[in-house]
Amino acid sequence: MLHIVGLYIICIILSACSNSLKENENKEEEKNNIEIQNENRIIPTTVAVSQILDALNLDAIAIPTTAYDLPKRYDGLPEIGNPMSPDMEIVKSLNPTEVFSVTTLETDLKKTFEEVGIHASFINLQSIDNMKAAILEIGEKYDRTAEAPKLVSELEGKITAIRMKAELKEAPKVLILLGIPGSYLVATENSYIGDLVKMAGGQNVMNGQEPEFLPSNTEFLQQSNPDIIIRLSHGMPEQVVEMFNEEFVTNDIWKHFDAVKNGRVYDLKEPLFGTTATLAVPQALEELINIMYP
Repeated sequence: MLHIVGLYIICIILSACSNSLKENENKEEEKNNIEIQNENRIIPTTVAVSQILDALNLDAIAIPTTAYDLPKRYDGLPEIGNPMSPDMEIVKSLNPTEVFSVTTLETDLKKTFEEVGIHASFINLQSIDNMKAAILEIGEKYDRTAEAPKLVSELEGKITAIRMKAELKEAPKVLILLGIPGSYLVATENSYIGDLVKMAGGQNVMNGQEPEFLPSNTEFLQQSNPDIIIRLSHGMPEQVVEMFNEEFVTNDIWKHFDAVKNGRVYDLKEPLFGTTATLAVPQALEELINIMYP
């Protein structure tokens, strides 16, 4: 009887231990699930956004495919393809909590993201002020309320110091051409490069136009008679520069521009100069001022 009672007690103890162990395992699993759900799984789809996230000390789970340098923090992460056409299968398989793109690509990408059930946020980097506002907004959302204002303050200080070089100088009239493979457009003040020229003290010949970029009308542009022509290559820079050079040689109208006669035609190169603002704004502004006021 004593043996039987002893075995019975041992069984009860083992059963209680087993139940307790399972309960602890269930609690641990539930805790892990909550942590996974709360984890920030962020994917930046452009170089500019990647740089901003890095400056705010935010990790990512993937990066855009690009020929340009990305922050060391993101070394070894999977690539999700070109910013203009990210691979949605790869993006979805990574189960992101947020994907960051830019407003200049929203028209092309928003519907595609929605169709595959991915939440995408489109950051406005179309001007320097918009970029500063976006930095503060991201900082507020991801508890970087110390880093974001500091980053914005540092940018403002550098920009102010650089702009002093252009003070009291006569504002040149500037024509900005954005070249893409096969064609080119004219940039207005509402584009990032237009905003940069304005900040440098230049007078955009397309002042007062609403869209970021407009089709080129060379006869109208000649009448505006710019002092400086800035050519910005986007996409395939080497091919675009060749296209620009051929256009300026074969189209006789360009030889009548004072900017061409006086050798005031300049090619700006990526990644320092792009279609959206980046944290390299101070360096870009300084180079632009050196071009405009030799």
